[in-house]
Amino acid sequence: MINIPERQIRAVYDDQTIRVYQAYSDEIADTALAKGTFVSPPFKISRMTWIKPSFLWMMYRSGWSYKDAGQRRILAIDISREGFHWALDNSCPSKPAPSMNEADWNRLKTNSPVRIQWDPERDLHLRALPHRAIQIGLGEAAVPLYVGQWIRNITDVTDLARTIHDLVKNNRLDEAGARLPPERVYNVIVP
Repeated sequence: MINIPERQIRAVYDDQTIRVYQAYSDEIADTALAKGTFVSPPFKISRMTWIKPSFLWMMYRSGWSYKDAGQRRILAIDISREGFHWALDNSCPSKPAPSMNEADWNRLKTNSPVRIQWDPERDLHLRALPHRAIQIGLGEAAVPLYVGQWIRNITDVTDLARTIHDLVKNNRLDEAGARLPPERVYNVIVP
């Protein structure tokens, strides 16, 4: 059995980009695919938006795209590695450390336009695994960088998600696993 660290980023990436996933309504997805980035409106640039490098965590969050109309389209967004690293370098945890007082926590949040959260990674049945997947919440100061500078390509992977889901439902796990995006360890230190 492979010993996976509790916190480790696994993603699809190359020398220039790293892939993250988001789920949106048809209106936001169609506009983003047509323009090559997210456009306001219908995308809300002033809201925090969460990006996820883990395909299976995105499937858990969106219910394989069946959860609700606002998450019916799964998008794979290839962003610059520089942008991804900027997000990590300008982040803080989504919750304060137990030893942190409220004033210090508010100061940290004010100076950090990005939030980091580690949630249990998921298997093909979307059951929690002992290691965690990263979610990155881009706040108001980071979203314009994301939509204006970092995005290199957007692909609709909803059909892939649904195909894998159908294979899992029919207990064809080897076939489902073979269709998963080829995520590998992304070595970077997360503050």
